[in-house]
Amino acid sequence: MISNATDRVKRRSFLKLAGAGGLTATAGCIGFGGSGGSGEIVFGQPAAQTGQWDFLQPGVSQATDVALQGINDAGGPLDSKLKVVRRDTAVNPQEARSVVTQLVENDDAVALLGLFSSEINPLFNFLQEQQTPIVTPWPGSNFLDTRGGDKGTPKNIDDDGWVWRTVISDTVHTAGAAKRALEQNHDKIGIINGNSEGARSWADGFKTAYENGGGTVTKQVEVSQGGSSYQSALDRLFGSNFSAFAVSIPLEDAITLLSDWADGGYGKQPILSDPLSQNDLAKQVGSDLNGAWAASPGQSGPSYDTFQSAYKKADGNAEINAWTAPAWDAIQVTALATERAGEASAEAIEKNLGPVTRGNGTEVSTFAEGKKALGNDKEIVYRGAATSMTFTKFGNVFGSVNINAAMNGKFTQQEVIPAKELRKFVSEDEY
Repeated sequence: MISNATDRVKRRSFLKLAGAGGLTATAGCIGFGGSGGSGEIVFGQPAAQTGQWDFLQPGVSQATDVALQGINDAGGPLDSKLKVVRRDTAVNPQEARSVVTQLVENDDAVALLGLFSSEINPLFNFLQEQQTPIVTPWPGSNFLDTRGGDKGTPKNIDDDGWVWRTVISDTVHTAGAAKRALEQNHDKIGIINGNSEGARSWADGFKTAYENGGGTVTKQVEVSQGGSSYQSALDRLFGSNFSAFAVSIPLEDAITLLSDWADGGYGKQPILSDPLSQNDLAKQVGSDLNGAWAASPGQSGPSYDTFQSAYKKADGNAEINAWTAPAWDAIQVTALATERAGEASAEAIEKNLGPVTRGNGTEVSTFAEGKKALGNDKEIVYRGAATSMTFTKFGNVFGSVNINAAMNGKFTQQEVIPAKELRKFVSEDEY
């Protein structure tokens, strides 16, 4: 990490001259990405352009592209053009491994702006070996609750986890779901979940928070994803006594499962994992789903209005979802870390992600504001669109939870649970 403001200015000045003079930068040292010293900096974005979560990617891509335009309009990190290389992983761990290798080794990306729980968890050791910061809007997995970040020692990368997430952990919003279920007097619940890392993580997080709150899970059924029918699994689940049941499975499977549930007349209160608060689900299942609800990461950051205004003015009509504002935060904070570092290398960015979100510096909501403040030798604190964006020592953020309920073919927000009300459900050791 740069020791003082004077050093930051000197390093930015050097890099500006290096880019103008056509000096060839060594990837991983100065790290201008795949343009070989042209002054171009590359961030990679592993993306869900195909696969079971592809319906969420358009909002994330649009938010990233809108932010990228604003960053470059403001002069770019270190007065260089920022480029985002987006490559499809289909949220498949093997494909993700290949994409990460390509982005880091071939595209010379100095930071990555993606990866889901289903990719990060099985690839964690491999990702550590890359020593490239991953600032991602996707993963909710409680696996990351104590594994990412800089452990509160930004100058020392020896203990770093290299993963930073700009979306709240499943531990937080499943606590919101558990809190609401208990408040609705559902003291006995069933759970049905898919067999992917993400589906299991939500189910495990919900179960832990719910049982810690005094509830009883009477039956949990895990199913293989991609099934043509879930009737037999529903029969197993509903053989137990409960008043509500939680569902954690990808959208296409949830449409099949909940259509089987509606056709079978099983009844009870459905509680849905956060990716399922999609209008397509409400439309396809129909009125039987009325009253079903999901607890999703909130959009409660101090700069949400700034994000929303820019997003609406942009080309494209992708719907805003729970991962859209976190995607905006991911590229903004990574660009600011690059600017503060004074060099565009993976190690330098890693050392500055914590410092640009913590402390008592000048509060900024965009790269443009942060670049100006840093240029005036001021420390900065980025305040995000999705959350306050204060990275914990484990690279996590804490925020509010939205309760979205299905009614007449669409989901609408019913309630916001403030972050402070969820603290008691989450171990302070984790945050």
